[in-house]
Amino acid sequence: MNIIHRAFSTPERTAIIANGKSYTYKELLSSSHAAARQLLDEKTDLHEARVAFMIKPGFDYVKIQWGIWRAGGIAVPLYHGSPPDAIQYILEDTKAEYLVVEKEYLAEFEKYTGSSSIRLIANDEFPADDGILPEIDSNRRAMILYTSGTTGSPKGVVSTHATIEAQITSLADAWEWSREDHILNILPMHHVHGIINVLSCALWAGATCEFLPKFDAKSVFDVLNRGDVTLFMAVPTIYHKLIAYWETLPAGERSDLYQHLSKLRLMVSGSAALPVSVMEKWKEISGHTLLERYGMTEIGMAISNPYHGERRPGHIGQPLPGVSVKLVDGDFEEVPEGDPGEILVKGANVFVEYWERPKETADAFTMDGWFKTGDIAIYDTGSYKIIGRSSVDIIKSGGYKISALEIEEILRLREEIKDCGVVGVADDEWGELVCAAVVLAGEGSELPADEIDQWIRTKLPPYKIPRKYIFLEDLPRNAMGKVTKKELKELFTNRMNE
Repeated sequence: MNIIHRAFSTPERTAIIANGKSYTYKELLSSSHAAARQLLDEKTDLHEARVAFMIKPGFDYVKIQWGIWRAGGIAVPLYHGSPPDAIQYILEDTKAEYLVVEKEYLAEFEKYTGSSSIRLIANDEFPADDGILPEIDSNRRAMILYTSGTTGSPKGVVSTHATIEAQITSLADAWEWSREDHILNILPMHHVHGIINVLSCALWAGATCEFLPKFDAKSVFDVLNRGDVTLFMAVPTIYHKLIAYWETLPAGERSDLYQHLSKLRLMVSGSAALPVSVMEKWKEISGHTLLERYGMTEIGMAISNPYHGERRPGHIGQPLPGVSVKLVDGDFEEVPEGDPGEILVKGANVFVEYWERPKETADAFTMDGWFKTGDIAIYDTGSYKIIGRSSVDIIKSGGYKISALEIEEILRLREEIKDCGVVGVADDEWGELVCAAVVLAGEGSELPADEIDQWIRTKLPPYKIPRKYIFLEDLPRNAMGKVTKKELKELFTNRMNE
């Protein structure tokens, strides 16, 4: 685990800033050692036991993550906004043996462990302990992150320590991270964007990662205005919100803000397509041409615009160091330059497997080991450009990849719903809005949209909740009886434009 070994070379430097406090690498090493020892208890090694944890972003999050790794476990971060059903699914799917939570959540989480063998641990139960920790091979499984796909249920994406290191080093090299850097982290910590691109790159470099408790446009600008932050990364939805706040500021404050923002060395956008209008407006606000990159949970980052050089609107650049990329047709033959093809990726950055899903894992790769992303791109004058996705059942909203099929399966649990179709509809702020068309079970059935909304919030995390509902007598279908989601998208678009 070189990310942890490297921390010993910068013990007195500030690693984390959170909740008004600063923590050094020495404190992080000591605290994560104690966490590892507590997890081990009488064991010498966790031997890839799955350790789920729900800890607020900040020093304690990193302490637990590193403690899990140092004890030989697999880290399974949980999203604090997930409803009970979603948490239960991950705990059962991973067969988690440990669950670490904030002390104030103990009573709430006891329901997940009462009838199981999961060991529930409060975050404050980690007294200092300098006992021996196991040696961890780089090929051990290190982390499971859950992602939506073209099948209904989320799949656990398994990465080894070597996978994570490859994902970090490609970005550290390409974006020239150094120990002098200071990044503000406002991204979710159950997602590769926040975990790898921000937190892990910073800690690999011996730099400082600062956390905000939650996103707030004014708070973000207040931190960036201090003048000590050197990098900032966000999704297009966040940039859209920052722009909206900036537009409320008087001219003098806008000018001061420009002076500070322009001094950052790098600002990045990713996890969803960046509208050209947002890119142009942000350059006006900050002086920065946002660097767009391309990646996903299974591969970390694979393609990036240059740190030095031209960043073309709508393009994602070239493969990162150590990553191979090609575009192929339906027969997996490479396409000529300028023709659209599916992006295939190969390299040490690619995940190992979907947790306990051998068929889905095999289906995700070509016979010769290329990962099939499902995204369609063209190679245009020295740069890749995303033009769509091979599946209409994948929605990109607010930086998240969402399965329409998963939401449809949940909606069909209601006996009042005969059928449904979920699609993503283009939106300037969110990239796509999750929208659901519902067919009720009978003439006498009544189910208001607000009742569906309240119910589904108990089943799915907030970012998967449909923003719009329409009620139809039947869904549009082709001659084979398959729902035509293109027509559904057009139907929502037309109604939203009325």
